[in-house]
Amino acid sequence: MAVETIAPVTCSITVERSPEDAFRIFTERTAEWWPLPTHSVYEHDAANVVFEPGVGGRIVERSTSGDESDWGEILVWEPPHRLVYTWHPGYDPDDPVTEVELRFVAAGEATRIELEHRGWEALAKPQESRDGYEHGWPVVLEHYAAATAA
Repeated sequence: MAVETIAPVTCSITVERSPEDAFRIFTERTAEWWPLPTHSVYEHDAANVVFEPGVGGRIVERSTSGDESDWGEILVWEPPHRLVYTWHPGYDPDDPVTEVELRFVAAGEATRIELEHRGWEALAKPQESRDGYEHGWPVVLEHYAAATAA
């Protein structure tokens, strides 16, 4: 039986920062801009989220009580140009995962961040999951853009 291919979610945003600053804000200041109350495992009890730098590093959310939930694992760490990681917020690490790739592309004095979220075919409800992220990623990137302007 052939597996239906589901198109990746793609979106982009341009920020008035260098690629170095854009990458650093995305990976080092995530807790400052990620909409944790609405886009996290612990929601209103979320305390922070961090990227552990380098290949094999985790993306981990921590609650106010100290609980942890892995969101993914870094597969490619190429500051300030490219970041790829698995994505499975709140799931058992043995569950199927999707993959997120971000490219930080210089655009004059600004940086265009290009996001691709792919691999939906591995999930139990691939189209439903994809549809949710198609609406969620633009919201998240808008929060990120606001943080880069501060």
